[in-house]
Amino acid sequence: MLPDRVEPSNSVASLMKTDLGQKESSMTAQDPFAGFKAIQKEAWSLFTPMEVFTTPTAAKLVNFAGVAAGQRVLDVGCGTGVAAITAARRGAKVRGLDLSPVLIERAREHAQLVNLDVDFTEGDAESLPYGDNEFDVVLSQFGHMFAPRPDVTIGEMLRVLKPGGTIAFSTWPPHLYVGRMFALVGRHLPPPEGVASPALWGDPKIVAERLAGKANDLSFEMDMMTPSALSPQHFRRTMEGTIGPLIKLIAQYKDEPDKLHGFRTEFEALISEYFDGSSNVMRQQFLMTKAKKV
Repeated sequence: MLPDRVEPSNSVASLMKTDLGQKESSMTAQDPFAGFKAIQKEAWSLFTPMEVFTTPTAAKLVNFAGVAAGQRVLDVGCGTGVAAITAARRGAKVRGLDLSPVLIERAREHAQLVNLDVDFTEGDAESLPYGDNEFDVVLSQFGHMFAPRPDVTIGEMLRVLKPGGTIAFSTWPPHLYVGRMFALVGRHLPPPEGVASPALWGDPKIVAERLAGKANDLSFEMDMMTPSALSPQHFRRTMEGTIGPLIKLIAQYKDEPDKLHGFRTEFEALISEYFDGSSNVMRQQFLMTKAKKV
């Protein structure tokens, strides 16, 4: 069942309300976004209930990437492991990495259920703990796009990929529901300076620019996720309890009811544009990208 909560847990709320200045003071010269990532790690720990919706789309990405038995596969930002396990069931030798230890533990549980040997590791997409040219396929389903620096992230994903290997990922176009949700949240809670919008990974033109000279045979395919919902209000509540940026925003507005009400009014209006009441689903189109490392 999806969670009933409308507020994040006390531990998450406490972290989300931590003064940004304090976070910035803890950042190191090696990683200027350490504080930002610490907040992400905590907020995304509540994502698990959404795996019921990301499981079918994981199969679509694995199919799109053409994962085959015997290939070495890495799933970056693997979450609860749905794409990694889908690839492992095909006979691929899979590793998965995510910033959240809570999601990694869930992924391990899933793998153990079917006796699959998948190596799940807590880690950072901007600093992958793997060797150069180690994988035949590098995947990411709605994961790598949340890393703050696209150039660093794509550099790492391609570094560990063999020449001629496949990189494939699913992202959210900026002009559709999830991309517009990110923009709405960003207006209420601007990200730290230098953090790129995750929705830009859903723009084919920008993706092509980011991969230029590094990958070829670039192709795109649109598909749709259809989460169930009883109403825009019902779906808004679900999102507020599971999606990292929203968890952070709701925590920020916890003691400001007027601002919280204003945001929720905007958010429900956006959701209403994509809610299909005749089928009790949301219509969330996403973009899949595939390319070969040069």
